[in-house]
Amino acid sequence: MLVQNKNLTTIWYEQNTDKIKIIDQRFIPFELKIVELNTVDEVCFAIKEMQVRGAPLIGVTAAYGMYIAARKNPDFIYLKNASEKIYSTRPTAVNLGWALNEIMININNVKKENLPNKILELANHIREDDINNCKSIGEHGYKLIKKIYEKNDKPVNILTHCNAGWLAAVDWGTALAPVFVAHKNNIPVHVWVDETRPRNQGFSLTSWELLNENIPNSLIVDNVGGHLMQHKKVDICITGTDRTSSNGDVCNKIGTYLKALAAYDNDIPFYISAPISSIDFNIKNGIRDIPIEKRDSKEVSYIQGLNEDNIIKKVKIVPEGAQCANYAFDVTPAKYITKLITEKGIIDANSSSISKLKN
Repeated sequence: MLVQNKNLTTIWYEQNTDKIKIIDQRFIPFELKIVELNTVDEVCFAIKEMQVRGAPLIGVTAAYGMYIAARKNPDFIYLKNASEKIYSTRPTAVNLGWALNEIMININNVKKENLPNKILELANHIREDDINNCKSIGEHGYKLIKKIYEKNDKPVNILTHCNAGWLAAVDWGTALAPVFVAHKNNIPVHVWVDETRPRNQGFSLTSWELLNENIPNSLIVDNVGGHLMQHKKVDICITGTDRTSSNGDVCNKIGTYLKALAAYDNDIPFYISAPISSIDFNIKNGIRDIPIEKRDSKEVSYIQGLNEDNIIKKVKIVPEGAQCANYAFDVTPAKYITKLITEKGIIDANSSSISKLKN
């Protein structure tokens, strides 16, 4: 996707330097900072501290983390320990474990001296698959937007929550992929962008992506969505997911459930865009069984921005001694999900439809 009219992805392998490079997303939209990942500890930090974030990107980063581990020590026990260390960084996004498992099951019979090259090959393949899958998601979701436009003959108003654009994947993204494809096909769209407290991924990341693509958008605080829906200012809701259970329950950034309830009450379609790697086929009840990450309370009590001197600062916004709870995700029951948009097409959010995606 575009950054100042130049194509860029979130993570890549630089062959001439043998380096893994990422966009450090903690500084967007105020600074575009590119950093290298050279150790397993740096990979763990990048995932845990949200230098990289978004379920698909976390998975790709983990895969490259295994290459970094193999480059240091191609011993299988060392790699297994590195995999477990990376896996422990964040509990909710299923792509993390999926990618690590893809690496481990495909190196069982590989000679020790060949492991680094094999793992790099696998990581590059996972990265390319993510790009292709997200583009396919965009093509499928675009048809929904096009249908609404053809029916109403006016710009399609889309509401999204958190960031599920290309910054959450390698390129294209999940929830925003249909928006990007629609825009490239000259379908007029307008995006309502939730701020998505406490880390404000909507305000800082989604709006930045849309502005770079010249897509009309309006930033709103999290509680405005219901009002917009009541007044017919939203045609369709599309969000991503960090983990979808086999029965169609969807775990996404905190606040998604409330948007789904408002959409349901106002007869507005609520779609989830995600690659099949974001589905946990082993979990049958998302509300009961998906682990919900609890993050540092300082994400709630402090807010980051650019001050009058153009310096990025964090400021405290709560009383001294206040106790802050920081649940990072919630689960939306399948009954509130209109459909799931995957790389294989648009399906129902139920066990029967999801089970067919296994093969």
